Amino acid sequence: MADTHLYAGVAGTVGMTHTGNLAGVFRRAVGDTKWEKLGGGLPADAEVHAITVHPQDRDTIYVGSTKGLYRSANRGGKFERLALPDAEADIWSVLIHPKNPRRIYAGATPIDVYRSDDAGEHWIKTADPALPDRVIMAFACRVMRLDADPNSPDDIYATMEANGAMRSRNGGDSWEDCTADLIRFCEEPKYRSRIGSQTEIEGMLDGHALACSAAAPGTVFLANRMGLFRSGDKGEHWQDMEIGRFSPLTYGRDVRTSPLDPRVMYAALSPAARSTDGSVYRSDDVGKTWTRFDRGIKAEATMMGVIAHPTDANQVYAISRCGQVFGTQDGGKTWSESRLPVGTRDSYCIACG
Repeated sequence: MADTHLYAGVAGTVGMTHTGNLAGVFRRAVGDTKWEKLGGGLPADAEVHAITVHPQDRDTIYVGSTKGLYRSANRGGKFERLALPDAEADIWSVLIHPKNPRRIYAGATPIDVYRSDDAGEHWIKTADPALPDRVIMAFACRVMRLDADPNSPDDIYATMEANGAMRSRNGGDSWEDCTADLIRFCEEPKYRSRIGSQTEIEGMLDGHALACSAAAPGTVFLANRMGLFRSGDKGEHWQDMEIGRFSPLTYGRDVRTSPLDPRVMYAALSPAARSTDGSVYRSDDVGKTWTRFDRGIKAEATMMGVIAHPTDANQVYAISRCGQVFGTQDGGKTWSESRLPVGTRDSYCIACG
């Protein structure tokens, strides 16, 4: 555990007057108590939405921010901005391909996906998905999460806040809309939700995260405002996983597949986008059943992210919106809590490696 670092990404504003100027990336060694705000080429005012640790080289991390996409080769000691076609694109998600680690995707707002085939040295903007503007929010839609099906490496999936889901069957050369069947749910009143737009399909299209699993070929799992959903046919049709059978909290903010066991999944669940509760659930059967995993913790805000250690199945970490970081090093038997520095707001993501 001594060589494991945790990384927390903080946005800081997101529709509110910014106070404290503490947006950015924070790092802490597991076993230490002090969080360090990283600089070294990362702009001090960059709001951070995504942090991805390279699965085969834990010294290398990628950071998506309002000021572009950054890479560090020494665990955040120094950063370089990567040469996207739009240098300061607002990046919300980063995917390192599970079968080809030199291929990297970055999702942006407004909706764009960038791809590198040489570990981040050069980038192209992939095809415009040309999605209709179904939900008009106060912010431009953003690509919140990207994942690839390990069983079918050219199948890439993305979910958007707030415009549903899309897929590529050819590595990003073109994109297809996967949203029609999500909208179908809104024929039932319980799936209708409108907070900040002109339409009650808003909640079903308010995508936050998605995940694929080597244990479920052709399947994609989606976390959105209305819960957890599953498609067994590459995004054509969707099923409600009915997380409410297992959890009193059903707002889905994150869903992840264990990097060590494709049957194991984790979900971050809360009452709402801004709340005073949240929890982490675990499934050992590729999402069929779920149990609460975060024994004894008390989240004071929405649980925004969960991440499993890349090589140690006993380590899992989660982050709440107000900057609480929770962790277990014994497979969930016991949990500890540490807090980001006072003044951090809108903590968005957690990474470890």
